[in-house]
Amino acid sequence: MERERLGSRIGFILLSAGCAIGCGNVWKFPWIVGQNGGGAFLLVYFICLLFLGVPVMTMEFAIGRAAQASPIRMYQKLEKPGQKWHIHGIWAYLGNLCLMAFYTVVTGWMICYFIRFLIGRTTDLSFAGMIADPKINVFYLAVAVLVGFGILTFHLQGGLERVTKYMMLLLLILMAVLAVKSGTYEGAAEGYRFYLIPDFRKINASVIVAAMNQAFFTLSVGIGSMAIFGSYIGKERSLLGESVNVILLDCFVAIVAGLIIFPSCYAFGLEVGAGPSLLFDTMATVFIHMKGGRIWGSLFFLFMVFAALSTELAVCENILACTREITGWSRKKGCLVCAIAVFLPALTTALGFSLLSFHPFGPDSTWLDFWDFLVSTNLLPLGALIITLFCTGKRFGWGFDNLMKEANEGSGMKVRPWMRPVFAYLVPVCIIAIYIIGIINFPWKG
Repeated sequence: MERERLGSRIGFILLSAGCAIGCGNVWKFPWIVGQNGGGAFLLVYFICLLFLGVPVMTMEFAIGRAAQASPIRMYQKLEKPGQKWHIHGIWAYLGNLCLMAFYTVVTGWMICYFIRFLIGRTTDLSFAGMIADPKINVFYLAVAVLVGFGILTFHLQGGLERVTKYMMLLLLILMAVLAVKSGTYEGAAEGYRFYLIPDFRKINASVIVAAMNQAFFTLSVGIGSMAIFGSYIGKERSLLGESVNVILLDCFVAIVAGLIIFPSCYAFGLEVGAGPSLLFDTMATVFIHMKGGRIWGSLFFLFMVFAALSTELAVCENILACTREITGWSRKKGCLVCAIAVFLPALTTALGFSLLSFHPFGPDSTWLDFWDFLVSTNLLPLGALIITLFCTGKRFGWGFDNLMKEANEGSGMKVRPWMRPVFAYLVPVCIIAIYIIGIINFPWKG
């Protein structure tokens, strides 16, 4: 099976950024910020992106490009005889399926709210009411899965790359417009103060853990989602610089999402720590009570749909690529089977607020919390740790010299020898320490 290629560098950057930019930035990021001290969390989050996100993303791009294979096969091409690193390829494959088990449902919620605002049906708009209705949840889950894999049936350049490029550019424009609009509300300054000025007294262990988990979640590193795009590009550009570009775009979207939501919360007297419903109930309330709210609400949730789909498309491409490398199937046959494989476990989340009630961590927890715990708290950070150990272990892994050689191919920022302690020691030690603290402090009983 001949390996497909991306057609341009901008396609690679926007596609990789699209994988990183999604519900993690515009749905999860604001409510995590709201529950973890505002500007204090933001500061720790940026530190995690710089010292953990940039190295791990560079390493994941590098092993993907060096192997020219999906995560399910890349370790087999790079590991030494007798080594077992390829087991993480299976882990990554299953991790992407676990991520889509709740992400596609959230994408469906975005589509539902967009359509409701578009047709003007907002009088009965309630997040709690929506998620408790199994018909609505399953219908919009099906729409999200069908749209995603429908686009992926086309070839890489004609389908995924082309759609993501236009979608990402429109997303950035829409966000800028909405951020300016939010700044015009009376009381917006208080929202800016909460969001942008750190209160150092609020920085504690739980904030640090939340910041690392959010950094890995929003960048989609640790389960091979970035490795697949590394395998689709040539060697014209070095990978450290490309990682920085992707993370800068990711940061921009996350920051602007907060600039949209927090001024709105303070302007309308809404709770910033509302949790997963923050974006839906808060922003719907804002738009329903403002002049021209139907138009602004439609634009806002259209941008939410773009953000959600950009990640869904990228992760589902990873699932599809792994499946095709295992089976040798065509893109269309692979899409059909993978769509079913994504849809079935996602039913647990879609029905988890009604017919399939499940409370793994206390009375208020659901299937969504279970899948998010599995992915965000475990698979992503531990996967990032495995990638780091593989890329920096000279005797038992690929080795830092091979990493540096691959990452530095082409023009752009280079990985330097002096960075070895950061990649080989700082990153894994931080991941292990923060992960252990997170598990110890996790609210197991709600």
